[in-house]
This record gives sequence, C-alpha cells and structure tokens, in this order.
Amino acid sequence: MRLTLLSPYHAGSHRAWAEGYARASQHEVTLLTMPGRLWKWRMHGAAVTLGRRFLASGATPDLILADDMLDLATFLAITRRQTAATPIVLYMHENQLTYPLHPSAGQGPMRHNWGLRERQYPLINWKSMWAADHILFNSAYHRQSWFEALPRFLSHYQEDNELDSISELEAKSRVLPVGIDLQRLAPPLAKSGDSRPLILWNQRWEFDKNPARFFSALYSLQREGFDFRVAICGESGLRPPAEFVQAQELLGERIIHFGFAEAAVYRELLWEADVVVSTAKHEFFGISMLEAMYAHTFPILPAALSYPELLPEAYHGRCLYHSTAELMAHLRWALTNPAEAQQVARGLGEVAAVYDWQRLAGQYDELLGGLRIREATPPTLTND
Repeated sequence: MRLTLLSPYHAGSHRAWAEGYARASQHEVTLLTMPGRLWKWRMHGAAVTLGRRFLASGATPDLILADDMLDLATFLAITRRQTAATPIVLYMHENQLTYPLHPSAGQGPMRHNWGLRERQYPLINWKSMWAADHILFNSAYHRQSWFEALPRFLSHYQEDNELDSISELEAKSRVLPVGIDLQRLAPPLAKSGDSRPLILWNQRWEFDKNPARFFSALYSLQREGFDFRVAICGESGLRPPAEFVQAQELLGERIIHFGFAEAAVYRELLWEADVVVSTAKHEFFGISMLEAMYAHTFPILPAALSYPELLPEAYHGRCLYHSTAELMAHLRWALTNPAEAQQVARGLGEVAAVYDWQRLAGQYDELLGGLRIREATPPTLTND
C-alpha cells in the first residue's frame, strides 16, 4: 500500500513517530513535512503549503495519514480533486483543547492577551476530526479527556453547536499507541563506578511537567540524609526555568548532568539511572517514561493521566502515587531497597519493549491496510 504521511510540525515526538513508522512499515510511506517551529502558523498555514506540494507531486496514495497539527479540512479542500476517494486518517498526538494552561495569565503557548484559551486551535482539531474518516488517539486517556472536554467547549457557542453529533466522532475513533525506536537505546558497554543511586528527570523543562514538585521531593530526600545523584535532561529551551536554576545551586555536586542530552549521553544516562520520576500535571502518552523503563529504570509516576495505561495493574501499587506522601514513600523505598527496585524495573523493561516499532509497526500496517477506499458517489444529474 502507498501511504502519504503529513507532518506539518516535524520535530520532537511528532518527527520521531513519523520517521519511525516510515522506517518500520511494510507499506510504502512517503513523508510530506515542514520544520517544527512556529506551531500556531503551522496549524493555520501548513495545510496550504502541504496541499500545494501534494498537488504538485501528482501523488495518488492509497491512504493519507495526517498529524494533529494539520488543518486537515483545509488540506482536503485544496486537494479535493486528488483526494476525494482516498481514506483519511488523523493521528492525535496531542490536542489544543485539553493541553493545560499556564497558571499565570498571559503566559504559556495556549493563552492570548486576556489569559484565556485561544479557541481557534481546538476548533482546528475539531474540524480536522470531521474531515477524517478515522481518528486515532495515542492513549485511552487522551481519547477520554478530549471527548469529556469537547461538550463544554462547544457549549460556548449559543446555537448550532453540534453537541448532538459528538457521538459520531467517538464512533470513528480508536486508540493506537505511539511507536518508539527503542533499538537505539541498546545498553552501553559499561556503567560508571559511582555506586550512589541516580535519580533521572528526562522530560521537557516546562510548567506542565511540574518540575517544582520534583525538586521539592529531592530537597526533602537531601534533608533526610539520603545519598543520591541526579541527572536532569530533556528539552530546556533558551532559558532554564527558575526551578531548574535554583536546583542547580541547591543540589550542587549531586547533579551529574544538567541540560539537553545528545543521543549517546542520553542512552548512557537511561541505563545508569536507578529511578525515574514524573510529577507531570499533563501527559497524553509518556514516551520518556517508557524509554527509561526499557532501560530497566524504576519508575515513580502519578496514578493519573496516561500513566496507569503504561503499567500492568500488578505494578500500580509499587510505582504509582496519589499524593506527595506516596511519592516520597516510593522514593524512599526505591533508594533503600535497590535490589527489589531493580527486579521490578527489569520486569517493566519487557512491558516497555512492546512499544518498539519492530513490534508495533505491524499493528499500524494491519489497521491502515484494512481501511477501504471511500466510494466517491457522483452527483445525480437532472433536467431541473
């Protein structure tokens, strides 16, 4: 099958997903991409740019798979002569309706000058869903949270708000997890000789990952006399947030890495780490946690968001927390029971391995290959 994958914001997890599937698929996957920057403009303008490029290419794919950052309705309007009978699938990595707002009015990517959510971007997501034949969400939590928030959002509009049609979108949506290139994380030849346990942060340095709670937990461990190291990696932007600057000062020599980690360094940190912690207030899937779990790192995660889906229920009591007290209890246990924690981590390594593209690409291929081409019904001509 010939498949065109549209990736208008080709960076980070969006790029890794698109290129990972293209490499692992048995189908012929052609990528149409744009650089991963200026995300608001991409959501408005990429449909025109990619639409024109698609028409110029003369492509006639058997299926089109679009990333959620695309205004799919506009793309299909532009390309209607070539795409009228082509099945269209929309993949929802994220959405602009339930992505959390920054707590400070006027700050964060989803606020405009009055401190409210910009409605135009959730509307693009919503219209793209209507334009698609099939909708794929990366987690059940993501699907559930979108359809729980959508009625409240549409209720802002006083008439013809399409509340009674939401069930039609639900009916054509399902869950298909993100594939991850875990093969690139093969174990390094050796670990360092430092026996102090290593606690890892491997998420974005942004408010929705709640770094203040993470560092507060580390400061508590420090006051209690625990001996540990810390590796702080992840995408950090141009200026580190205040919490990270403060942590660099307060944790001092405990920090063995601070800042974005290149591929080889990141792989070594994953396998060196004993514990990985998430304090996130927002997570639609959890790639970074699965990468750490694959490297036999013991995870301590919120008992919320998408995290309970990633772990079999047998691991929930040991790895998931509901409160700060439980977070601290899990941390203390992992640091004082390293052998037992490592045994749990090895078991979760096998759990994480199922998300590798080598295993997951077949599910994508089977699902996408089974979608039938829409039958374009010609209009009935009359003499009226």
